[in-house]
Amino acid sequence: CALAYWVGGLNGFEAVTHAFATIATGGFANYDASLAQFDSALLESIAILFMFLGGINFSLHFLAWRRASASLYFADSEVRAYFGVVVGGSLAIALAIWLHGVYPTFLESLRHGAFHLVSNITTTGFTTTGFATWPGYSPLLLILIGFVGGCSGSTAGGMKVVRIVVLFRQGLREIAQLVHPRGRFVVKLGQVTVPGAVLAAVTGFCTLYVACFTVLTLALAATGLDLLSAFSAVATCINNMGPGLNTVASNFRDVSDTGVWLCSCA
Repeated sequence: CALAYWVGGLNGFEAVTHAFATIATGGFANYDASLAQFDSALLESIAILFMFLGGINFSLHFLAWRRASASLYFADSEVRAYFGVVVGGSLAIALAIWLHGVYPTFLESLRHGAFHLVSNITTTGFTTTGFATWPGYSPLLLILIGFVGGCSGSTAGGMKVVRIVVLFRQGLREIAQLVHPRGRFVVKLGQVTVPGAVLAAVTGFCTLYVACFTVLTLALAATGLDLLSAFSAVATCINNMGPGLNTVASNFRDVSDTGVWLCSCA
């Protein structure tokens, strides 16, 4: 990653520091403007690639490296779901900002939309143009995508893709069970049947996650912060993401001391 950044035009120090922040999906840069400092489609593409890789299970990276085969990535149901969300989300964001005339061409819209989508789903938090002022559903979708997060065993935050997939399939199973009460349905990941104990654990985790988010949002709103700022502040903190909306779009400078403690708790 550092080598790619260096070839892309960064000096040695910038390349190494940005590589650390990219692979660890940490998002810190040595410029206040983040990657917007360079205004380079090439550097943003490099960041997208390595943020995406940082959001994949590192055990899977190890196995792929040891076996010298990329087929493991395509065989993993979580990675396939992760890839599908990234592609679908990037296209949805790009289409929205292009139709609203934020950028003159679809390609430029895709450049910025894909960058922020990957940055947010991996909870890296790198920014270029900033998305808080984008029209339509784009800002909210980019905040909500942080709840999905990266794959299990990755450096990304969020609830993790595998839990979302299991929760979704469990929901479909419950509906099928209602339609066919005597039927027997199982939840599978790939060819593996998910045990009932795991389903219960995933449900409990996601329930607790949403409950914590709700309580902290209400508490932050009680400090005087407007609801949108409180919502996005807790979302970005509980998912370890970074940028929010409205008051906390760029930083948390205007949040009260009590609010900062609540965000630290999140």
